[in-house]
Amino acid sequence: MFHTEQSVTKEYLSILYYYMQIVQQILFILLTGFAIFFFVTKVKEISANIHLGREEVISGHKKERLRNLLLLALGQKKMFRYPLVGIMHFVIYAGFIIINIEVAEIVLDGIFGTHRMFAGFLGGFYTFVINFFEILAMAVLLACVIFLIRRNVLKLKRFMKREMAGWPHRDANLILIAEIILMSLFLTMNSADRALQLQGNLHYPDHGNFILSGFLAPMLQSISGTSLVSIERTCWWLHIAGIFAFLNYLPYSKHFHILLAFPNAYYKPIVPKGEMQNMESIEKEVQYIFKPELAPANPEAQTQKFGAKDIFDLSWKNLFDAYTCTECGRCTAACPANITGKLLSPRKIMMDTRDRMEEVRKNIKINGSFTDDGKTLLHDYITTEEIRACTSCNACVEECPVSINPLGIIFELRRSLVMEESDAPAEWNSMFSNIENNFAPWKFSPEDRDKWRSEL
Repeated sequence: MFHTEQSVTKEYLSILYYYMQIVQQILFILLTGFAIFFFVTKVKEISANIHLGREEVISGHKKERLRNLLLLALGQKKMFRYPLVGIMHFVIYAGFIIINIEVAEIVLDGIFGTHRMFAGFLGGFYTFVINFFEILAMAVLLACVIFLIRRNVLKLKRFMKREMAGWPHRDANLILIAEIILMSLFLTMNSADRALQLQGNLHYPDHGNFILSGFLAPMLQSISGTSLVSIERTCWWLHIAGIFAFLNYLPYSKHFHILLAFPNAYYKPIVPKGEMQNMESIEKEVQYIFKPELAPANPEAQTQKFGAKDIFDLSWKNLFDAYTCTECGRCTAACPANITGKLLSPRKIMMDTRDRMEEVRKNIKINGSFTDDGKTLLHDYITTEEIRACTSCNACVEECPVSINPLGIIFELRRSLVMEESDAPAEWNSMFSNIENNFAPWKFSPEDRDKWRSEL
């Protein structure tokens, strides 16, 4: 009679486990579907924002572009100018990419109702893989703690600039804290899993001793099997739900550069450093002055604007740069204008451009298409004083770890200010006049240029 009751209980528990597993699978598939849907929707919105800019053809030099992608985006080449920080950043970056293999296993387990799906075909190598993940997870956790200390205790100067007040500062902290929590959940999940393996739990087959969780598992041995299963399942759910939440938070955060750094490095301009690209429209206008017969008969076909006053006048690559900005502040820290106390901050230029795109998108959502809101990137977001302070030295471009070009946006805004609004300092106007009349920045007649030789 006792054995009959025991067998009935086992059968009941087996049926209960089966139905609970089905419910979990359904919930997981729904969670995965919603996470992917919301992420794709936001990415499409960002893509639409970038395409608000004018067309710019970037082609050719495929070998050089692939080299930039491998060295700058994948290899983090510029970060290693600062070895200690470079190593810690690379650890976090590698963790993000490599641990996605473990995430893939969790997703497949959730969909198909399996447990450690990859263990079957990886065999003994599976333990090595999980050991590597655990070491990497601990390294990521420690690196994030150090980065939090640098931001909030040591308070490095470039993290304390005025544009970083409020949300940008909280955003950086939030991401670091989220990564610490995710790595902690991963290690706790594995520790509970290993403890259940040691207890001989039917649904947790032995896959070998993991390097970190194997050390922690014996401490959990005193906990009952039911409680351990609850701990493991809770950590499993929180870990994957946290990753999905992190995925959907990325497009709202500066950390979207994790994904955009790759295409941005590929489309990095392949031109000599500091070379200023002249505007084709300006060249045409000069031609029309000297050769009026070349001018289009239809006035509307002529150039309407010089430079850029709003995001619609910038190229898609300029706008792409704005979304790729990591807000690390290395550009601003290297800017001679900012160092000498002027208002210019290349990082703020990129953040303002991104903020303007987001505001334009809200306008489009409300009105169906963009309705003039009386604002422009120039003046309402970026001031005249800021762009005039730029020395065009290219330091910001050289310092950026992901090859962003704030100088390109500054050039376009300054062109609009000077050529559309005729707004330039007296010193600039004097120089322009000298170039126009004397073909040089100085107020000397071309005939008198060689008179200095007479004194020799």
